[in-house]
Amino acid sequence: MRNHIILYISAISFLILSCSNSHKTENEKSVSEEHAHEETTPTIATLTQAQIKAVGIQFGKIENKELTATIKANGILRVPNNNKANATSLYGGVIKTLNVQIGDHVKKGQIIAIIENPQFILLQEEYLTIGSKIIFAGQEVQRQKQLNDGNAGALKNLQNAQAELNTLLTRKASLQQQIQLMGINPNLISNNNLKSALIVTSPLNGTISNLFAKIGSYVDVSSPVAEIVDNSSLHLDLQVFEKDLPLLKVGQIIHFTLTNNPINEYDAKIFSIGSSFENESKTISVHCAVTGNKSGLIDGMNITGIVSLNNLTAPAVPDDAIVSADGKYYIFMITDKQPIETHEATDEHDHQHKESEKQATATKQENVVNFEKLEVVKGVSNMGYTAITLVRDIPNNTQIVTKGAFFINAKLTNTSEHEH
Repeated sequence: MRNHIILYISAISFLILSCSNSHKTENEKSVSEEHAHEETTPTIATLTQAQIKAVGIQFGKIENKELTATIKANGILRVPNNNKANATSLYGGVIKTLNVQIGDHVKKGQIIAIIENPQFILLQEEYLTIGSKIIFAGQEVQRQKQLNDGNAGALKNLQNAQAELNTLLTRKASLQQQIQLMGINPNLISNNNLKSALIVTSPLNGTISNLFAKIGSYVDVSSPVAEIVDNSSLHLDLQVFEKDLPLLKVGQIIHFTLTNNPINEYDAKIFSIGSSFENESKTISVHCAVTGNKSGLIDGMNITGIVSLNNLTAPAVPDDAIVSADGKYYIFMITDKQPIETHEATDEHDHQHKESEKQATATKQENVVNFEKLEVVKGVSNMGYTAITLVRDIPNNTQIVTKGAFFINAKLTNTSEHEH
């Protein structure tokens, strides 16, 4: 009986040990397979130039951007009144020709329009005839002087002649000024060179922002022909709430985009802070000078601005450069590394190897680009950029994907699923 009990215990111990070893072997196999899976998860995707062009993938570099400690505010672009002007005529007339269109760039003195009026000729005729009248009046003054010196004439007659001469001289000076204001050189006026048309010129360099006349319409000094705006003097009126005002100071940099077209980013610098509230908005105007590139900016455009409260910068990439997967964030960079190819240890190995070689040859001919997946830690996002921290260092000036990273990540995911 005792021997039977010992034999029974030995059998139970053997079974427990066998199960333990079997379970241990399975666990080790599972860990090994999981480790192998991690090692073979692809991190490099390959795209042809045709694919890159088709999906609109764009490249750039990691930039340093002021993305921390900022205030967001709305505003409007303005041109000071001393940089705006109306092209007008000092004399009434009918538009004969109009030489500009809205949006045209003009220089100071450039002809905007030509107007006609027969009355212009009358002024020139009077200017020509008054010259001969002055000659006769001068001769009469000399004659009266001679008579007066010989006691043959009355002093009153001499005084009248002198007064008539002075009146004619004053009238000639007035006519000369009027004709010059008409854009006509008085010295070139002759009986055969009378002008019935006058030119209207631009008073400053700028852009035609509005036209108030058309061919055949009547204009005068109260009816401007066109408005010219010098957009090079653009400044930004930023509407800032009272609570944010103590954080601002003259000299701070503003980054802004057009509210209705936030593609390009522009810069401005605060030069003045208002001291009164604007209407019902309970905001205060902060005036900023637009610096650098002003292309595409027009008086009256609405903008969205970011006020940088400090000069701290951080490495940043466009928002479209970041993709998310498995709870982590990644970017893609151009690399010389090649994708890792895995093959089953089967009879089909040789066939797959040959197919791989064919594919490698084909892709080489197609001029492919390899992209490596890099893990990053996201930071603050502003103005279409996100601050990042790289998990591992990469060379300076490395080319990264700034647009289209989602497509590359999708291709990489698809490749991973096929391999497994």
